[in-house]
Amino acid sequence: MGMIDTALALVFGDGRNVVRDTVEVFRANAEKTAGRDATAREQAMVQFGAEFAVPRKGRFDRFMDGLNRLPRPALALGTLGLFITAMVDPVWFASRMQGVSLVPEPLWWLLGVIVSFYFGARHQVKTQDFQRSIARTIAQTPTVMRHIKELETLRVDGVEEGALRDLEGVSSAVRDRSDNAALADWRRVAG
Repeated sequence: MGMIDTALALVFGDGRNVVRDTVEVFRANAEKTAGRDATAREQAMVQFGAEFAVPRKGRFDRFMDGLNRLPRPALALGTLGLFITAMVDPVWFASRMQGVSLVPEPLWWLLGVIVSFYFGARHQVKTQDFQRSIARTIAQTPTVMRHIKELETLRVDGVEEGALRDLEGVSSAVRDRSDNAALADWRRVAG
C-alpha cells in the first residue's frame, strides 16, 4: 500500500490535483466557466432591473415611452394599408404615389437619414432603391388599369344569355374536334 500511496502523492501532490492543474493551463475549466457566465448574467439582470426601478413620475415620461414604441407598428400598418389601398382603388393610389415621386431628392435623403438613425445602421442606398421601385410601379399603372378594364369586360354579369349560349356552342364544337384518341375512347365509354 505504501508504494501506491507514494505514486499517487507523486502524481496528485499534497492534496492538489496536478493533472487537473496542468490541463487547465491548456483548456478552461468548464465548471468554473459556467459559474463565471452565470455571475455575468446575474449582474446584467441586476443592471437591467436597476434601469427600470426608477418609477416614471409624470405624464411626460409615460407619453415619451409610448411615443418611442409607436414608429415601428405605424410603419408596418401603414405599409399594409398602402397594399390594401393599391388593390381597392388603384387610380387613387397611383395619384398619391405620383405626388410622392415629385418629392425632391434632398428631402428623400433627409428622410433616409432620420429613419436610418432611428432604426440604426440603415444604408441610404435602400431609400433610393425604394424611390426607384415606386417610380417603376407608377410607370406600370397605365398597363394595370388597361388590364383591369379588360378583366371588367370579361365579367359574366354583363353578358347576355344569348352570348352565353353561343359560348356553349363553341365549347361543344371544340370538345367534338379533339384529336386525343384516349379522350375520345373515354367519352365513348362514359357516354
